[in-house]
Amino acid sequence: MTLRITTLAERPELADAMWSMENSWPEFMMRDPMANLYYEVCTSRYPEFVLVADDDAEPGRIVAKAFSVPFVPRREELPDGGWDSVILWAWHTRRLGEVATAVSALEITVRRDLLGTGLSPIMLGALRDNAAGRGFTELLAPVRPNAKHLEPRTPMAEYAARTRPDGLPADPWLRVHVRAGGEIVKVAPRSMTVSGTLAEWRQWTGLPFEAAGPVDVPGALVPVHCDTKQDHAVYVEPNVWVRHTLTPTA
Repeated sequence: MTLRITTLAERPELADAMWSMENSWPEFMMRDPMANLYYEVCTSRYPEFVLVADDDAEPGRIVAKAFSVPFVPRREELPDGGWDSVILWAWHTRRLGEVATAVSALEITVRRDLLGTGLSPIMLGALRDNAAGRGFTELLAPVRPNAKHLEPRTPMAEYAARTRPDGLPADPWLRVHVRAGGEIVKVAPRSMTVSGTLAEWRQWTGLPFEAAGPVDVPGALVPVHCDTKQDHAVYVEPNVWVRHTLTPTA
């Protein structure tokens, strides 16, 4: 594969192919209301922070994509709200006409049939390079550890602290970040919140949601809290903040 990675600003004609790229995200992950503050405007407001990758064998067909966003931090400490908070901070930055002083990765997605082929670390490296090339001194990331869903009842702090004998994180995606130069900073305990009626959760997951209490949902990092009396269920996803220190090349 001869990979070609560019920003969407450089190749805006790939926007439709980017959105239609096959992916493996569970349906409920598409229901975070905060996401609309970013994804509905990212192609028009942040195209230079959106990366698309194709290859010579399938020109114009996206094999991976990566999203990031510039923002002004609203306080010094990284927020417990993780993904949701950084999107809100970016929205405030754009709304107030401020000059961004930081950038955060939001998503790296590889085409479903190419998972496990090594594209994710390449796209992470491209995000780092893109941020450095625009003069930023660090790339932040509210990381979603990709094997945590296998242990939804394990506290994220305990899970993220696990290491292998070589000292690298036990989780594969956290390990990719650390190998790339990232530093694990803290857990973001409420990085993303998805709520819905029980009927909606049944539609999203195919599960009955008949009993009150925690429900293990495939793909979820922690259980979904089901309240049958109030007819709703809420998923509060923890992520892990990782900081990548960069050498600006702009």
